[in-house]
Amino acid sequence: MAHHTNPEQELEQRNRLPTLMEVLGRRTLAPVDLFSFYIYMRDQQRSVDYLDFWLDVSQHMSLCRHYVRELRRSMLVDTPEMEKATSKRSSALLGDFDIGEGLDTRKSGQESRVSAILRGDNGNRNKPGSRGREAGLEHSPSHSLGSSHSRNYSRPSQGDRPSPSEQLPQPSYSTPEVRTDSNSPGHSVARADIKASAEKILYTFVLPGSEREIVLPDTMLNKIIRAIEEEGRDDPEVFDDAKDYVFQAMERDAFPGFLQAKALGNLVPLSVLIRLIIGLASLMAGFWGGYYMILRNISRSTRCWLILPFVIGAYFLVSYQYKLDIALAYAGYSEYTWMNWSRVREPFVRRLLLTRATMAFFMFAAVAVGLSVLFIFVPGTNF
Repeated sequence: MAHHTNPEQELEQRNRLPTLMEVLGRRTLAPVDLFSFYIYMRDQQRSVDYLDFWLDVSQHMSLCRHYVRELRRSMLVDTPEMEKATSKRSSALLGDFDIGEGLDTRKSGQESRVSAILRGDNGNRNKPGSRGREAGLEHSPSHSLGSSHSRNYSRPSQGDRPSPSEQLPQPSYSTPEVRTDSNSPGHSVARADIKASAEKILYTFVLPGSEREIVLPDTMLNKIIRAIEEEGRDDPEVFDDAKDYVFQAMERDAFPGFLQAKALGNLVPLSVLIRLIIGLASLMAGFWGGYYMILRNISRSTRCWLILPFVIGAYFLVSYQYKLDIALAYAGYSEYTWMNWSRVREPFVRRLLLTRATMAFFMFAAVAVGLSVLFIFVPGTNF
């Protein structure tokens, strides 16, 4: 019998940084979860449209799965075995189809079967006389999930900025239940929902000059437009090439920087810059005060005040160098937006941050102690 590990055990056993697939599949925790990646793509990469496109296509696939599952259930209930044995190709596919849950960008046989079923179902609907029988299963696209609820599918909203007192939402390890306000009697997801979802992706991200246009190769772009607008397709395979292209672009251009920022550090760029300014200002004040006290032959007991600017300057400059706040790393916090902090919940990332915080602490201590001893115990002179 196969042994299945629960999500908590998987996190403990994963002695490495997560992959992009694991982040997008909501199998990671803060600060390397999907919410943090969304914030990073929005605030630092300035390319959140690509992530939104990937998430919308994943939602579209989930809609198709739910539709096919309901279609299969209705056929198992309504279709006699003899009639089912002589049914058409889409019905035969439905009889052997097993719906899987979860997000996976890699094209599988299951995804191909979903697309084949939807294309067969679409062909049946386009036959003369079929629209009258199917009218009861359709509803206006203005009330469909694809047109009015696509932004509510388990994705961080672009306006989401929890207050410092709020914790980041934790990832779910299974695909959330798709909800729709469809009034169709036979399906929780109607076919109009799927068509509206495909058109929404096309008009929002793909068409030239669209609201949030993403850059795709011309051949890929024309293929999607032709499939939806001319061939009337809305199955998931329409977006397969574009989804893979966007995934590879994020994996190559954005994800390494995300891991470096969140797994090796706990500060956002603005905090890093502010620490550089404060550190340089404190060290300059310490050097000026130290040279002044040495040249005026001020007592060593008075020079002990130089410890303060040297400690502050060394701490903030080391924080700038490592992009890591030492105290907050030991406390287990990471900054996701300016002055907003969340708990570090990914076990391997927490251990990694603690290791880097220890290295940064020793460097900070060496610099602060060295400068303080030098300027306190050097002999003074009356200049």
